[in-house]
Amino acid sequence: MASNKGDKMTDDSGWFSEEAATFGDRLAGAREAAGLTQKALASRIGVRSSTILGWENDIKEPRANRLQMLSGILGVSLSWLLTGEGDGPEGPDEEKPLSADLSDLLTQMRALRTEIKQKGDKLGQLEKRLRIILKDRV
Repeated sequence: MASNKGDKMTDDSGWFSEEAATFGDRLAGAREAAGLTQKALASRIGVRSSTILGWENDIKEPRANRLQMLSGILGVSLSWLLTGEGDGPEGPDEEKPLSADLSDLLTQMRALRTEIKQKGDKLGQLEKRLRIILKDRV
């Protein structure tokens, strides 16, 4: 989690409280819960590590397409990432930690799910364009 937020943002376990957490706090928490470093997450979504750092420190904000990718890779809902409401990561110590192999496998599956969704969206856009072109030819 972002370390410069101060202790008032966390509860007794060190987990960010829902009322005080910012977008950057939620992003950092979800990234850590997914077992990813800033560098690894940056690589998966095609940005620099400094960009992830800026997002986590609430200095910069990701574009909508990056938000979708983040939610898929991190296994959290887009609404939770933006507002704190919805499906987020489990708090600490609620489950037995996964092995590095299982964590990596789940991360890759989430990334693939996000990629498939994006490709499906792109296919829908192309189909729409094709229908418009075909309609104009008639």
